Amino acid sequence: MITVIGSLKGGSGKSTVTFNLGVWLGMAGQRVNLIDIDPQATLSDVIDVRREDGHEPVLSVVSGRDVEKLIDPEADHNLIDIGTANLDGMKQAIKLAEQIIVPVPPSQADIWSTQRFLKFIRGQRGEAMPPIRAFVNRADTHRAIRESDEAAAALISLPDIEFIKPRLGQRTVYRRSFSEGLAVFELEPRGKGAREWNALCAVLFNDELS
Repeated sequence: MITVIGSLKGGSGKSTVTFNLGVWLGMAGQRVNLIDIDPQATLSDVIDVRREDGHEPVLSVVSGRDVEKLIDPEADHNLIDIGTANLDGMKQAIKLAEQIIVPVPPSQADIWSTQRFLKFIRGQRGEAMPPIRAFVNRADTHRAIRESDEAAAALISLPDIEFIKPRLGQRTVYRRSFSEGLAVFELEPRGKGAREWNALCAVLFNDELS
């Protein structure tokens, strides 16, 4: 499975999502190949920290300009972290994608960006659109704030998108875990963040792991 995690807007949490997905799949016994084609190399940085600290499962990350050559045909999952600073790489990744996961923070700017991303994907794939699955990332954790619900409603209305109901909250544990090379569910396995991740991944990878 070739999965692209991306959007056109910075700050959506793509690298954090890619890293946590990789760890979750690795803990589920899947062979994972992480591909970092974002020039910021945030995914590569966190994998370096994880390797230096000796955390298991051990994950590897590859980077380069020719995305097709970075795909591991023996892996159960190739997870590709893309960024707009590498537009050629983004186009290659989208053409290869078997599914695209779009984390969307709860703001109008991110909804507009998601709409543009859909047009961008359509421009690369034409009628052969891969499954595009979007969820609310960095969601409000206070019940009185409604932006996350409004973002969810907007995503549901967009064409070509499968809206994923489980959302990830805006939690400090993400920053703490990332700086230590750990997934959020490793640092706080009984925390709210861990429960959110298990719910999200159960939807995203239910067919592959069942």
